[in-house]
Amino acid sequence: MTSRPEMYRFHNGEKAKLPFSSAEYEARLAGLRASMAQAGVDAVVLTSMHNIAYYSGFLYCSFGRPYGLVVTASADVTISAGIDAGQPWRRCHGDNITYTDWQRDNFWRAVRSVSGEGRVIGYEGDHLTLMQKAKLESFLSPSRMVDMFDATMRQRMHKSPAEIALIREGARVADVGGYAIRDAAKLGAREIDVAMAGRDAMEAEIARAFPDAEYRDTWVWFQSGLNTDGAHNPVTARVLERGDILSLNTFPMISGYYTALERTMFVQEVDAESLAIWQANVAAHEYGMSLLKPGVSCADVTLKINDFFAERDLLQYRTFGYGHSFGVLSHYYGREAGLELREDIDTVLEPGMVISMEPMLTIAEGQPGAGGYREHDILVITETGAENITGYPYGPDFNVVG
Repeated sequence: MTSRPEMYRFHNGEKAKLPFSSAEYEARLAGLRASMAQAGVDAVVLTSMHNIAYYSGFLYCSFGRPYGLVVTASADVTISAGIDAGQPWRRCHGDNITYTDWQRDNFWRAVRSVSGEGRVIGYEGDHLTLMQKAKLESFLSPSRMVDMFDATMRQRMHKSPAEIALIREGARVADVGGYAIRDAAKLGAREIDVAMAGRDAMEAEIARAFPDAEYRDTWVWFQSGLNTDGAHNPVTARVLERGDILSLNTFPMISGYYTALERTMFVQEVDAESLAIWQANVAAHEYGMSLLKPGVSCADVTLKINDFFAERDLLQYRTFGYGHSFGVLSHYYGREAGLELREDIDTVLEPGMVISMEPMLTIAEGQPGAGGYREHDILVITETGAENITGYPYGPDFNVVG
């Protein structure tokens, strides 16, 4: 029987241009290694899409297979499946090992070849499944395990100048999608048709602005009528009618980095009850943005906006927190839970953080002003305040369309 390898290095072609410079990735790895040293960790086994992309540049496509990035004091090696051939090598900052599927668990044998056995191993408690954790313990025989979820998340919450530049471009592309949606949102159009117009405009602009990137995952949620009641409701084939409330949501994805634009709109006319709620939510949006500055905690901002809504007898219509962090994330990976505008988050805003302001009120069907009202801007926390990098206008003066 021919012997088949457990793993090999398939460094096919030249390294591609990554989203960031080698110096940027080395700085991120240095931050991780500092956290490892503080925790007494010998090797970190990262398994999530967001952390692997953040520290190496490689954004994997799992399809049921495990992927990893093993970081030690001297090595950083992505571990990828043979089905991807040389693409993970070309799209990662450091070394890469390809594992084969000739026998089960070659992934963990490849991890072990870098991490060694009997060491102190860091892992991601928010991502590693019970099954994979058991395999880690079996193959690596760690002397101790340390959850690095919080340390890596808090590092990702503080953006470098290069990250902020990319996020700024993402906000600009989101605006491009917004204008395309405004043009397409006509009486008689379907949600899906309007959504495709916004998505296509953003993908074309990303390809123009980032000719060396990989393109994936950019999407639009364009909702109308009852379908506006939830922030994450999928697109349908519903036809737009006169007087409909609309929710514009554009999400350009650039090398794993998420940005967003969200706006309330109406088709051709807005009734008095709806206008009053819309204007109140816009006022809360503006008030909330004025609160974002260094030295203020997420909880403090949240409570002040709560008071603003309560004074207007609207707080009961709030459905979720008022904002969140940006960076390497999507709707299926990478939430930075330590930087959200909620009552239970005491993180203090610092320069270099990037956060949204996005109040939403949902009025139930059958009540005056029924629908979901949401505005969303992206702000970069500066030394003295915050810079709004979203350009598309909000409010009734611009967003009664069709």
